Amino acid sequence: MEAEKILKVCLIGCGRAGMIHARNYKNKIENARITAVADAVEEAAKAAAEELGVEKCFSDYKEILSDPEIDAVIVVAPTNLHKQIVIDCAAAGKHIFCEKPMAMTVEECDEMIAACDRYKVKLQIGFMRRFDASFREAKRLVEEGAIGELVQIHSNTRGPSKPRPWMYDIKKSNGILAEVNSHDIDAVRWMAGSDIETVYAVAGNFRNPEAEADYPDYYDSVLMSGTLKSGVHFCIDGAAYVQYGYDSKMELIGTKGKIQVGRSEKEHVHCTTVEQGTATPFVNSWMTLFIDAYLAEDISFVNAVLNDTPVEVSGVDGRMAVAAVEAGNRSITEKEIIKVR
Repeated sequence: MEAEKILKVCLIGCGRAGMIHARNYKNKIENARITAVADAVEEAAKAAAEELGVEKCFSDYKEILSDPEIDAVIVVAPTNLHKQIVIDCAAAGKHIFCEKPMAMTVEECDEMIAACDRYKVKLQIGFMRRFDASFREAKRLVEEGAIGELVQIHSNTRGPSKPRPWMYDIKKSNGILAEVNSHDIDAVRWMAGSDIETVYAVAGNFRNPEAEADYPDYYDSVLMSGTLKSGVHFCIDGAAYVQYGYDSKMELIGTKGKIQVGRSEKEHVHCTTVEQGTATPFVNSWMTLFIDAYLAEDISFVNAVLNDTPVEVSGVDGRMAVAAVEAGNRSITEKEIIKVR
C-alpha cells in the first residue's frame, strides 16, 4: 500500500504572521509538516527552527530552491520581496502560499501569476477572512438572498499597534490601505462577487506626528469609498495605532435587511461593578481574533496541493486588492475619483 503523501513546507519569513502558519504546520494539519525555515535575520530563523524542532534553517531562502524534499513554501517576507521570492520558488517547482499584500504593484502581481502558471504550481494568497466561520456564514446569507439585493458594504479594520518605521515610507509599504485594509478590500470583492470599478480616498496622519517631517505622505487614517462593477457601493475605513484594540467589522446592507459580521469583545463576558460600571475586554490582536481562520486557510492550501484542486484565494484575488490599493493611494494624492485597473 502506497504511503500517504506528506506535504513538506518551508517558512520564508519568521515574524509574527509567519509563525502562526508555522505552528499550524507543526502539529495541527494532517498530511503536512513544517520542515525548514528561512529568514534574512539569522537570529529569527534560528529561534523559529528551535521552537518548531526543524533542522533546516537558512538566512537565504535560495538555499531551499534545489531541495527536492521541500514541496511548498509559505512566503511571509516584507512585501517588496514577494515578487522575486515567488518567481524563484515557482521556477523551482515549489507550490506557494503568499501572505498579503501580494506585491507592491499590479505589474509585480502579473509577473508572479505568470510564473506560477508557467511552472504549474499553486499560488494561494493569505486573505484569511474568507475562511473565518462568521464571514463565511455572512457570505452564504448574501448568496441565498437573505437580505434581498446587496446595495452597500461598509468594512473597517483598525489596528492598535504603532507602525514600524519602515511603514512611514509609502514607497516601501503602500500605506495603511495595503498593510491594514487589504483584507477589507478583498472581503468587499468576495462578498459582492464583483470587482471594484472606481475609488475615492482621503487620508491623514493624526497619531504619528514624528513621521511628518521625513514622510509627509504617510497616513495612519484612511477612508476609501467607491463602486463595484455590479453597482454595489462600498466604504472602507482603516487606521493604525488606535491603541484601544483590534477592531474589524463589516456591515452588508440589502434591499430587505442587513448583516453585521465581526466582533470586538475578547470574550463574551460583561462584568458590572459599582466602581466601574459594565466592562467588556476588547480584542487586542488579529492573531487571536482570526486564529481559527488561519488554520482553515492553511488546511485549504494543503488540500489544494495534494488533491490538485484550485486554491480558494487566487493570485488574481491578490492582484485585484493591490490594484485597489494603488488606485486609493493615487486618489489620496490627486484628490480625484480613480478607476481601478
